[in-house]
Parts: sequence; C-alpha cells; structure tokens
Amino acid sequence: MTLSIILMGLIVGFLVGMTGVGGASLLTPILILIGIHPSIAVGTDLLYNSITKLFGTVQHWRQKTIDFKLVKMLALGSIPGVVVAVVFLKLFDSFFDNQEVIIKHALGYVLIMVAFATLFKVFFGHRLKENRWQLRTLEEKRWLTIGIGAVLGFIVGLTSIGSGSLYAIAMLYFFRMMPAQLVGTDIAHAFLLSSTAGILHASLGNVNYSLVFNLLIGSIPGVLIGSMLATKAPTTVLRTIIATLVLISGLKLI
Repeated sequence: MTLSIILMGLIVGFLVGMTGVGGASLLTPILILIGIHPSIAVGTDLLYNSITKLFGTVQHWRQKTIDFKLVKMLALGSIPGVVVAVVFLKLFDSFFDNQEVIIKHALGYVLIMVAFATLFKVFFGHRLKENRWQLRTLEEKRWLTIGIGAVLGFIVGLTSIGSGSLYAIAMLYFFRMMPAQLVGTDIAHAFLLSSTAGILHASLGNVNYSLVFNLLIGSIPGVLIGSMLATKAPTTVLRTIIATLVLISGLKLI
C-alpha cells in the first residue's frame, strides 16, 4: 500500500509539473475512489498541497513574479471563506450524519467546474481580450477581489479543490498580468489558502499524516521531473486529457 501511494504521488506530481493542472483536482478524487473517507481525503490533500505550494512560492518569490498586493486582497476574502466552510462542516456533522455524502457531492460538482475551467483556459485563455475589469486599478476592484476570494475560499475549504485552478481563471479574466506573474501570484495565494484550510482540517482530525508523507516522497521528484520535461511535451493535449479524466471523476462522485 505504501509503495502504491508513493507511486500515486509520483504520477500526480509529474503531471502537475508538466501541465500545471492543480494537484487537488487529480489527487482528492483518486483518494476517495480508492477508499479514503472524503473528509480525510480533503484534509490530507490540503496539507499535502500547502507543503508542495511552499516550494513553488519560494521559487516565484526569488523570481519576483508574485503580486503581493493581489495576494493580500484575495486572502482578505479567501481565509474567512475557508474558516466558514470548515465551521460549516463541523456544525453539519454535529446535527446530521451524512457529512461524507455532502463532501462527495460538493467535490463532484467542483471537479466538473474545474474540468470546464481547465478546458476553457487551454482553448480560449489566450484569446481573451482586455475587458473593463482588467483596465481598472486593484483598489477600484477591492470589493470584487475580496468577494472572489471569499466565494472560492469557501469552495476550497469544503472540497480542497480550486486553490490554484479556479483562482487562476478568475485572475485571467479580471486582472491584467504577465503569464509568469499570474502563475506566481496564484501559487503564493494557494499556499496561504491551502495552509489555513489544512491546519483547520487537521484540528478536526481530518488529516492522515502518514499518507501526506508518502505522497510527498513521490510527488516532489515527480514535480521536478515533470517541470524539466514541460517544454518538450504537448501540454495542450495532456491538459485536455487530464481535464477529461477530472470531469469523469466528478460525474462518478455525484
């Protein structure tokens, strides 16, 4: 079992490094489909993601490709959104006994949304023209930005999915940024979001630390290898295939 988990981490890390598709949208449904309880899968994945995102954040900080003002403004909404989601799960569990079913269904719908968001980014992201939101300053979009952070933060806290992919789509549409800065800002914010959500889920006992450790053993070299091969691989084809698999996983969980 340990070897298979390490191999799973290696494959997921390799695909993330090569395509940039979020690890949570790949890993969480796999964990659930192999028998891990949905709440444990969500909490474990969040903590695992926060550790992997730390490496990316440090690298982008060195490259000066992080918009810290945008990260801060998104976090003003996303951190409270995550807290509300985890409190909601705790309260729901106190009054009802079908929390796991709620998480599975929410996860399924979010996976479908992520799949379509990924496909949109692959085929139409480069065609987006400047719109009125992109032309406004960050301060003028303050409440919109905080609102985006809050809504997507709630989704991440509930399902562990979207800390990278959903925010990337929002930033692509609402903000004018260079590609490298968009990626760096997305990863830095995802690190804050995943860390907060992971700690909250850990406080509820929703983290399997042995599982996190074994996944990291495989995923860290997987990410490095995938990143090195990223320039040589047909990423559009790979992202399309992965998005299709994510869509199928989402449909299975509903």
